[in-house]
Amino acid sequence: MQYRTIEEIFDAFDRLKVLIIGDVMVDAYIWGAVERISPEAPVPVVRATKRDFRLGGAANVALNIQSLGADPLLCAVIGDDDSGKKFVERLHERNISAEGIVTSGERPTTVKTRIMTSHQHVVRVDEETDKLLSKSEEDALWKRIKSLMPQADVIIFEDYDKGVISKNIIKKTVDLANELGVPTVVDPKKRNFLNYKGVTLFKPNLKELREGLKLDLEKNDQQSMEKAVELLGEKLKSKGNLITLSERGVYIHFAGEKHLIPAHVREISDVSGAGDTVISIAALGVALKLSPYLIAALSNLGGGLVCEHIGVVPIEKAALLAESKKNRWL
Repeated sequence: MQYRTIEEIFDAFDRLKVLIIGDVMVDAYIWGAVERISPEAPVPVVRATKRDFRLGGAANVALNIQSLGADPLLCAVIGDDDSGKKFVERLHERNISAEGIVTSGERPTTVKTRIMTSHQHVVRVDEETDKLLSKSEEDALWKRIKSLMPQADVIIFEDYDKGVISKNIIKKTVDLANELGVPTVVDPKKRNFLNYKGVTLFKPNLKELREGLKLDLEKNDQQSMEKAVELLGEKLKSKGNLITLSERGVYIHFAGEKHLIPAHVREISDVSGAGDTVISIAALGVALKLSPYLIAALSNLGGGLVCEHIGVVPIEKAALLAESKKNRWL
């Protein structure tokens, strides 16, 4: 479909369903004030004043998808523990279905607790495992993926290397998606980097590109980076690749087109969750068959907007639309 205005594109988001497969987690925050140094060790004592418990990882992608107007279908594995129960409660509070969630007694729910004071990130405590799923866990996850996939307009793999996504899950999902004509987009990590064969759009950052291909890429060496992206495409047989370049913006090589989109100048407060926003917008763009340039430009804009906020937060659709209308992309 040909879209004449940015508003038409944003209205079309509301008709989409997105299957998200990956590592979910709880982003917990303890907010407080530092008033003294501990007598036990040279560390600050934080007097806690507020606690917050947010959906994170692949669940933050689901929040971004929902915030953009589309319907998220989340498939993941959590622990049979208090954090897992709170996680499901948060899903229900946000009207996100838990139909695709597997509860396991074999692993804990991933929790990342950030201690914050005066807008400063003091320390983070991680409670997690990164072991691969057992056969019974993986079978249960695949059953849910297979059940929900026919509803999806696009699939997102949100990989945090916590063990939920395996080579087997990737292959079976991509094979079935190709049979059904459902595009696949990937936010990868190191373990499965080269396992995502035949996906539609692959979105690493520059560090992940370096490590995944074992190349020594300089941040500002555009020519070497473009050659690396071509090599990546050859290895994965992916239809396209979108590379996030931090303050340099994004680079896309997709459907025969190549574009470097510069970052917008912003007051950066926190980069946490920016990648979740980028992959969410890119997935919706792929589902709507937008041009590679527009996919990259919208994703780049959204990733920058969420960096203006403290903590992991989903994109605000109205803010993204308002910023998008300032650009003459159509």
